[in-house]
Amino acid sequence: MQYKQWIEEWLATTVKPLKKLRTYQRYSDIATRLIIPDLGEYEMDLLTSSVLQNFTAKITERYAANTVNGVITVLKNSLQRAEITGVIEKQYSGSIQYPKHEEKQVECLSSAEQRQIEQFIIGKKKAKLYGILLCLYTGLRIGELIALEWDDIDLSKWLISVSKTCHDSWKDGKYIKIKDTPKTRSSYRVIPIPKAVIPYLREMKKQSQSIYVISGNDGKEISIRSYQRTFELLLNHLKIPHKGFHSLRHTFATRAIECGMDVKTLSEILGHNNPAITLKRYVHSLMEHKCAMMNKLGKNLQQKQ
Repeated sequence: MQYKQWIEEWLATTVKPLKKLRTYQRYSDIATRLIIPDLGEYEMDLLTSSVLQNFTAKITERYAANTVNGVITVLKNSLQRAEITGVIEKQYSGSIQYPKHEEKQVECLSSAEQRQIEQFIIGKKKAKLYGILLCLYTGLRIGELIALEWDDIDLSKWLISVSKTCHDSWKDGKYIKIKDTPKTRSSYRVIPIPKAVIPYLREMKKQSQSIYVISGNDGKEISIRSYQRTFELLLNHLKIPHKGFHSLRHTFATRAIECGMDVKTLSEILGHNNPAITLKRYVHSLMEHKCAMMNKLGKNLQQKQ
């Protein structure tokens, strides 16, 4: 059997029925675009350690580490399943070496950039833009924001319940929103809303014609890509250097640390599996905060001199 025949069968009979829709779509895309063109014609028993490692080295030169890791995951899962089910006697995916992965530096807005964005949004009074404020003060992921419904927000108790997310899918020449369950169990969470944000949420709800907190004209659903574009245009208008939408989440975390929020609380609000993830990701912000606190303490010595 050729590998392309097996990987298509594996996607249809193992991944699609048992995994989340987003995982199936991602694995299918990886298989179609990155694996089958190079390895699809191989007979299963000819996918040796050498063939797999040479293929991995080739894609490592062309793609980022996260993409390569996704390819290796599909290779390993599909070939291991083939061995378990007796399609092949032995598979060699365990010998694949992962590329080195450098942790991306956390990108966030400066305090001045954040003030500039907030002042512009508040001055415009456009409900759609208030979603950016909401992310800056709750740390919501963009998929969680676009999936958020008004029923998920308790404006009397100042709470947001995160119980779903969404992702984009390309259909009929455009991106459409696909609703999904949260990424992990810890992603299900309740986030307290800062008191100062409540008036803007009330204004958003007054203007809204949709069950969704973020919507387009006439209450129509919008895609993640569409809202990312809204943020890009805002940055361009304000002449702020380009940053991805995820920078809003990082900005929230950085400001929270600067305010003295403990890592355990921050981790739960962000929906991380454990505080160690938060510590690793925001170690630079934490160190800056620690230095500021130590210098504040050091002023006691200066006052005594």
